[in-house]
Amino acid sequence: MLILKLAYNEDLTFSYELQELRELLKKKDILIGFVESIEGKTHIIKMICEEDCYNEKIKEIINLYVSNILYRIVIDNYRKKEMFEFLTDNYFFLKQHEIFEVEDEIVKVLKYEETTKNEDSMYCLNRINSMVEKIKECISEKQEINIDGFITFRMRKLRGDIEKIIDKVVERYIVEKEYKEFVKLLKYFVEIQECKIEEINIIIEENNNYIIKNREGKDLYYDFLKEITAEQGRIELNTEDVLISGLITNAPKNIIIYGKENCTNKEFLDTIENVFGDKVSFREFGSAFKLKKIIAKNIDMY
Repeated sequence: MLILKLAYNEDLTFSYELQELRELLKKKDILIGFVESIEGKTHIIKMICEEDCYNEKIKEIINLYVSNILYRIVIDNYRKKEMFEFLTDNYFFLKQHEIFEVEDEIVKVLKYEETTKNEDSMYCLNRINSMVEKIKECISEKQEINIDGFITFRMRKLRGDIEKIIDKVVERYIVEKEYKEFVKLLKYFVEIQECKIEEINIIIEENNNYIIKNREGKDLYYDFLKEITAEQGRIELNTEDVLISGLITNAPKNIIIYGKENCTNKEFLDTIENVFGDKVSFREFGSAFKLKKIIAKNIDMY
C-alpha cells in the first residue's frame, strides 16, 4: 500500500537518508520500498509498505523521520537564499568575517551539530522541534508533500522560529566576543604590572566561601578590597570582583586554587585561567592547609 508520496525538483537529493530509514525499519521487521518516477522536471518517490505490517505507530515514525529530512532541506535553502541578508540587515555592525563566523555557528545549532551545551541549547532545541512538528503536520494532511511547493508557500511558518534561533546565537556570539576582548585587556594589564606578591592561595569551601592567603599565610582579602575601593570609591562588590581585581593588581607568579569543585561560578575560574594561563594550578580541597576565613559576599563601601 502507498504510505507516503514525495515530489521534488532535480536539484534535491536525499536518497541516502531514505535508505537509512528503510534499514532502520528493517531492524524492526518492517519492510518498505520506494517507487521512483519523473514527470517533467519533477521527481516523485512513492513509499510503499505491506498492509499487514502497517499501523499508526509506523506512520508516525516514517512521518517524523521524513520531517527531519525535510527540515534539513529547509535549513540548507534558508542559508543559501536568506540567512546572509537577514544577518547583514539586522546585525549590520558585525564585520564581514564575523558574519561568516556567526553564520557557521548558526548552522551548527540549526542542524543540532553543536557539541557544547549552554543555557540557550534547550530554547533552540524547542524551536527546532516546533519546526519539525509543523512539517510533520503538513505531511500528515494528505500523506504527500511537494518539497519545493512547501518551501515556496509554507516557509513563512518556519521563518520566525529560524530567525529567533539566529537572534539567540548572535547574542551569544557577541557576548563571547566581548568576553574575549575583556580577557585580552586583563592579560595586557597583568603583563605590564610588576609582580607584588609571589604566590596567592585561593581556597574555595563547600559553601562557596573564599579564603585568600599569600605563601606566608597573611590574609589578603581586605588588602584587595582596600585597593579597589581606593581606585573606584563607593561601589557594590562581590567576592569574585574583588579577587579578580586583586590578582590583576598584584600580578602573582603563582596562583594555587584549592577546591575547584566547590565553586559555583565557573566563569570566575575560567577568567582566572584565561588571564593567568600556566601560572594557575589546582589542588584538591582536602589538601588545603587550615587558614582563617576571609568571607565576603556583597559589600557596599566608600
